Amino acid sequence: MPRIPDVTLANPRADRVKQVRALSGRSARSKHGQFLVEGPQGVREAVRHATGDVRDVYLSQAAAARYDEILDDALDAGLRVRVGAPEVLDAMSPDGQGVVAVLRARSWPLADVVGSLAASRDEAGRPLMVAVLATVRDPGNAGTVIRAADAAGADLVVLAGESVDVHNPKVVRSTAGSLFHLPVVTGPTLAETVAALRDAGCTVLAADGAGDHDLDDLLDVAGPVATREAGTPDLAASTAWVFGNEAWGLPEADRELADAVVRVPIRGQAESLNLATAATVCLYASARAQR
Repeated sequence: MPRIPDVTLANPRADRVKQVRALSGRSARSKHGQFLVEGPQGVREAVRHATGDVRDVYLSQAAAARYDEILDDALDAGLRVRVGAPEVLDAMSPDGQGVVAVLRARSWPLADVVGSLAASRDEAGRPLMVAVLATVRDPGNAGTVIRAADAAGADLVVLAGESVDVHNPKVVRSTAGSLFHLPVVTGPTLAETVAALRDAGCTVLAADGAGDHDLDDLLDVAGPVATREAGTPDLAASTAWVFGNEAWGLPEADRELADAVVRVPIRGQAESLNLATAATVCLYASARAQR
């Protein structure tokens, strides 16, 4: 039987409820260094994989009974769990399905993360795979790319330049918990990011519809025994993919930072691919080649 604590939060207008709700706004997140995780999938993964960052877990009694694994994991980890009336959880988050957590906002220094990943990959003899979002503003797209990167086995995601806040509630929800599975670095410029990743041995590939290289052609010649023309990147090597803004893609100056520009082939009559879809295709191409 789940160990459901008694209801301790009954007033949806209480200060604590307002403070949790306020974390949906960037100013409150910046002020308190905390962010909101909404829904059972995100909270479950936060409790399991980012335990040290979890400040509070909030559940309705119905949610505590339905998602008893979240409650048990939180209690076993010694986390602070509070049970609220349904209207309290709705006031905290209309999208939370009765499950909400407040986490400390962690900052990942680019140089430290890249250095650590490169060292561990060298030791294991495995190539790196990194997704870089350059001035990506749409939270749903950013979150979906983080989720796709996690699924493809990427080591790192970087939100470079003026990209969306990774702790925006829609970004967090769109990652479906993947935000807590791999490091996500925010803040560096694209030039700083490219330099750090190139120093770590990554080939930097810009994804763009006008690219000189066709993704399918690169897959055909990937690997150490393949025959490639000079200047043709090897998808089986350590690779950092750079994806541009949803509306205008990658400006010429950003494309010039890359070692090569790669296009995803369009077989039908679609004008282009959605950013997150194109990113998923590229990341899985690298995953296949590296395997």
